Amino acid sequence: MAPTSKTTKKHAVTSKNAKKSGSTGSTGGRASKNASDPTGESLTKIGAADINNYATAIRWLLRHMDLERMRFMPKGGKTFQLDRMRRLLEAMGNPHEQLKCVQVAGTKGKGSTCAMLSSMLRSCGYTVGLYTSPHLVDMRERIAIDGQMISHADVVDIFKLIASKQKHFGDDQPTYFEILTAAALRYFADQAVDVAVLETGLGGRWDATTAVTPLVCGLTQISLDHTNVLGPDLPSIAREKAGIFKKNIAAISVVQEPGVAAVFDEVAQQVGTPLEYLGKQIDFSYRFEANRELGPHTRVSITTPTSRFEHLAVPLKGEHQAHNCGLALAMLDRLKAHHFQAHEEQVVQGLVQTQLAGRMEQVWAEPRVLIDGAHNAASITALIRSLGAHIAYDSLVLIFGCGQDKDILGMLKQIALGADKVIFTRARANPRAAEPEDLLTRFGEVSGKMAQTAESLEEALRLAGRAVSREDLILVTGSFYLAGEAKKYFADMDGKKNKK
Repeated sequence: MAPTSKTTKKHAVTSKNAKKSGSTGSTGGRASKNASDPTGESLTKIGAADINNYATAIRWLLRHMDLERMRFMPKGGKTFQLDRMRRLLEAMGNPHEQLKCVQVAGTKGKGSTCAMLSSMLRSCGYTVGLYTSPHLVDMRERIAIDGQMISHADVVDIFKLIASKQKHFGDDQPTYFEILTAAALRYFADQAVDVAVLETGLGGRWDATTAVTPLVCGLTQISLDHTNVLGPDLPSIAREKAGIFKKNIAAISVVQEPGVAAVFDEVAQQVGTPLEYLGKQIDFSYRFEANRELGPHTRVSITTPTSRFEHLAVPLKGEHQAHNCGLALAMLDRLKAHHFQAHEEQVVQGLVQTQLAGRMEQVWAEPRVLIDGAHNAASITALIRSLGAHIAYDSLVLIFGCGQDKDILGMLKQIALGADKVIFTRARANPRAAEPEDLLTRFGEVSGKMAQTAESLEEALRLAGRAVSREDLILVTGSFYLAGEAKKYFADMDGKKNKK
């Protein structure tokens, strides 16, 4: 079953750590006058005085615009901006000014990079705040200190504080993602963390996390995603991601496509950002190997004037994780200029302890079921390659569902290359989910492989269970919504099993 988080010495929290579902950038807008939560209660009636428990706090949060749950991304002058986020932070006492932060942007690999970097920093003796998106099951997964999610009580207190400031915003109210970002920064400042690791949501230029001035920023691989908002091609998307660059703040990137690198170089020069690349200005290499202790895995080496990390085992599966690991190591090295200490023994131990839910995570043993939040063509490609390199199986049954705004054809082409059978479904909680029948029709255009549809994830799992033997593998992927639903489904199954 999925691993659970450890209990931290500094922060007592009652619930377990999971990870990720629902990511947005910094967008604004008026809450609907008729907005309501699943119980039918009018959300417009919920104010600061009404937030007196966790359930009410979440209902209040859900009244705010959440792009992840919107069928169409709104456009216009108020949609993407940082001024609203800065005003919110100012109203809360500018908690970000009390913090030392690092920021990670990119298309894929952000969560992995943040997880490895935060784990290494913790192993080096630092108290680390980690802000990520999306979450899988519990919103509190996004805000954690030393591996422990923020408590229900702290969520209530901080949301109550934010709600008390909302009268200053009029019709231009903070969004779901801005509220969570501000809550994370306030929580990290209140708990006096040594460093906060921040993962951007959508893009970078207008992302709520970009209101912070970090000590160093990192850029993972850029690929096509959210093209309706970020732009139709890689250079356009790269320009949005490069919006995190700030004057005299070090930036490190993995090796990018030539068009992406050209944009990064241009923006860095304009802004005055010292930009370096793994494998170019930073000596970086990796190799794939297998041994009895670790099985198939990747090792990385990175050398800088202040660090020499040689043949460190990457804790996450997949060749692409070598680049994310190298980026995390390079960012850790840059923190030495800000008086952080990182000894190799501690770094190695930190890597070993890295945990990341929703990335090739096994959630059931018999039959074997894995979940992965891959949600664009590049991520699906990396996932299929990683399965082949790290996991032995006879046949792969893939349960797939994705958002209708994604590069569906690109993902289906990659699925056709790796899956033996495909079951298309949709996540219950995703209003933007593509219809399974539409996915089936489009899949037929690129593949002659066996495929069918299921109205729900539960039905898809039943169909898959009847189609596999002991040596086969079931993979649930296409979105964090679907992966999160599967994670909760099997967690509930495990709970019922343990009760018996």
